Amino acid sequence: MNFLDLVWHVINFAAPALLLGAISATAAKWIWPGPLRTTPWVRLGSLAAAASLLACVVGLVITGRDGKMITYAAMVLACAVSLWWPTRGR
Repeated sequence: MNFLDLVWHVINFAAPALLLGAISATAAKWIWPGPLRTTPWVRLGSLAAAASLLACVVGLVITGRDGKMITYAAMVLACAVSLWWPTRGR
């Protein structure tokens, strides 16, 4: 495996988490009433993507493989919690 292959593996590993973060931040800004409308999109997207990527890495470590359905379920749950967490104190 050369360096370019390694870069493509890392990009393809992180792409679902980053895409989920961007889509969920956009949906939260459009749908969620009140608190998240005032939060900047970049902050929401980065929090959701970071939580999803962390769940993806933890799923890889626990299961030993990438792309398990339990990992994707954990990514969705982590993304939802990261978007919900800032609204709970308001």
